[in-house]
Amino acid sequence: MKRKRFSVEQIVAVVKQAEMGIPVAELIRQVGIAEQTFYRWKKQYVGLEVDQVRQLKQPQEENVRLKRVVADLTLDKVMLQDVLSKKL
Repeated sequence: MKRKRFSVEQIVAVVKQAEMGIPVAELIRQVGIAEQTFYRWKKQYVGLEVDQVRQLKQPQEENVRLKRVVADLTLDKVMLQDVLSKKL
């Protein structure tokens, strides 16, 4: 089965429709997702606006980038220490 990717805007719209009173069974059938997926989305995005979700994701992406930089620098440090210990 082909896997669909939904944007943050689409996910928030689906959760808002459920909050407005549309039955969950009908909503997941229209969108084409599993019930488990809907409840996972609801747990993550309930009560949030699209702008708020974007603001939450931005620091997470920055943290991933910074962790990668720290890992690279740590590896460089270990390699340099190994070279220095072999020379002495």
